[in-house]
Amino acid sequence: MSKDRTKIEKGLWKEGFKRVMGLDEVGRGCLCGPVVAAGVIFSEGTTIDGIKDSKQINEKNRLILEKEIKEKALFYTIKQGSLEEILRMNILWASIKTMEKCVEQEGADPDYLLIDGNRYSASLIPHTCVIKGDDKSMTIAAASILAKNYRDKHMKKLAKEFPEFGWDKNVGYPTAQHRRALLKYGYTPYHRMGFNLNTDKKHKKS
Repeated sequence: MSKDRTKIEKGLWKEGFKRVMGLDEVGRGCLCGPVVAAGVIFSEGTTIDGIKDSKQINEKNRLILEKEIKEKALFYTIKQGSLEEILRMNILWASIKTMEKCVEQEGADPDYLLIDGNRYSASLIPHTCVIKGDDKSMTIAAASILAKNYRDKHMKKLAKEFPEFGWDKNVGYPTAQHRRALLKYGYTPYHRMGFNLNTDKKHKKS
């Protein structure tokens, strides 16, 4: 029997909430690139087969699900948190700020928030933080899929400029190839400052 990932939403819909927004972010554990968040609202009774944590879905199926999510959503939005925001706030608070941008997007008007994880800022909108929510809530899972697809595409574009870092495959996460390239070439303008990998070199194109 497949897992019911609409249980949380059904409870909220039953209570009378009409615009339940699922929120998730991707890229917190990366060494480079923006953090990306998405917010998704579905109408009561919406279901999407196969939707779950984006990390458990291959790229082909994520792209198929993205199309269905966008077609069925009452509202969706995708936002970036910049390198400057990450440096100024730290990655946790930049992630939360980026999710807040989704909530504040014109036309969103959520009346309840479901947030992946265990932290969020003070909000006048009622909300629940759901640990591993991207595998428990359809709306959070939908947000995770949109955010991951968007960020992966962005990092693959940047990989054309700096192919030696392997961003087309690791999308900025600290893989062995990424770490070796940092030690050899130094950091690029897309790397986040604040981590220490035994190098303070700036990237020099050969």
